[in-house]
Amino acid sequence: MSSDETTSRSTFNTRGVPNVLGISDTIDTADAVDTFDPIAYLNEPRWRSSRLGLERIESLMAALGNPQDKLTVVHVAGTNGKGSTCAMVASVLQHAGYRTGLFTSPYIIEFTDRIRIDGQNVSLAALCAATQTVRRVAEQMDDHPTEFELMTAVAFVCFVAAGCTMAVVEVGLGGRLDSTNVIAAPAVCALAPISFDHTDILGSTLAQIAHEKAGIIKPGAAIVSALQRPEAMRVIENAALQVGSPVTVVDEQRLSGTPAHFSYRSYTDLSIPLKGSYQTHNAALAIEAIDALIQKGITITEQDLREGLAQVSWPGRFQVVSHSPEFIVDGGHNPQGAQALVDSLEANYPARRTVLLIGVLADKDVTSMLRRVLPSGCGVVCITPPNPRALGAQELASQVVSLAKQLQNESIAIDERLLNPVCAPSIGQGVTCAQQMAGAEGLVCAFGSLYSIADIMAALDKHSAD
Repeated sequence: MSSDETTSRSTFNTRGVPNVLGISDTIDTADAVDTFDPIAYLNEPRWRSSRLGLERIESLMAALGNPQDKLTVVHVAGTNGKGSTCAMVASVLQHAGYRTGLFTSPYIIEFTDRIRIDGQNVSLAALCAATQTVRRVAEQMDDHPTEFELMTAVAFVCFVAAGCTMAVVEVGLGGRLDSTNVIAAPAVCALAPISFDHTDILGSTLAQIAHEKAGIIKPGAAIVSALQRPEAMRVIENAALQVGSPVTVVDEQRLSGTPAHFSYRSYTDLSIPLKGSYQTHNAALAIEAIDALIQKGITITEQDLREGLAQVSWPGRFQVVSHSPEFIVDGGHNPQGAQALVDSLEANYPARRTVLLIGVLADKDVTSMLRRVLPSGCGVVCITPPNPRALGAQELASQVVSLAKQLQNESIAIDERLLNPVCAPSIGQGVTCAQQMAGAEGLVCAFGSLYSIADIMAALDKHSAD
């Protein structure tokens, strides 16, 4: 670790609050929690907007002193796997001794999941102080920032205030016009697998979507990418060419094994605790990002990499959360995520049919997701995720029946019970129903939306307590 990194710590004002941004009227964190609710503030309806563009976030960050420029940043875009990749990179950096911030979205269990420092959620006091700092600037702006722009600013303020020297940042939506793209000089730009999602915003072709994702590529950054479909890869390579940088692509031919025991390139006998079979591919991209940092002079040993991967934590991705029956939660919410889920079920639970607990958002490609997953099911329970964009359980059940009949007409073998899905009036009742359908020796898999996971986990915890 360089002397700049070891000495890059925030100064403190007389009231005991980090004063990293040159703003003298920061607040006392102990008083702040009693008088100001940062989560309620950030969730106020007035901030809710999906207006893409960098003008507001650039103005906001400039007024804050551009805290993002004080960090060595790994910026990660993509459609599937970017969150897992971020978690792995952050874990390795933490094990290498760097104070590391991790910014991801959406949150799974708690609001503060989105901002983590050295593997721990940001404290409410620190969140409060950072939000107050950002609030003072945002309230003065004629064109108010969006909720995600506020969150991005708060995350960077938290990281610098905590003395982070490294940050791993997940793109929220797309990349080119995403608020995280306020990062002017990332050390590494990583592209996770790109596929179809948010087509109403990002474009209807893979090339258009890749153009938005590749918009994070900046001059001077090392560029690493998962193996992409040719039309996406061409866009990424062209974007890299325009900034004069080569693209390092994950070498799938040199990746082998399962999460419990895998090898990539010269790194052998690696392990990650994440069970999804797709996680080795995410780990390979994380390794390329770490190697790119090493090439830039960041000190990271092979032991740091091994320990960081072995101890990574990333909930809601093919995660076993309960037993008797075995209960898996997976945040897959697009066709590619659904296929990855099926592959993981086949790898980990061969020849076992699964009770599917499904909740999805209405703007997703529900038909393509169901087409991939239904043949693995022996029963379906439909729930409504706690999100304004949710597809209602009744409408989802209707689509399940329609597609199940279509699969039968195509001579695809399915369980007859799929023709009679259950509509649960609440997520908790859906969990109970799925467990009863599966029986103690069975298997339940909840998937379709990250937004359902917190309520599913809460219901399982309640069942355990009872």
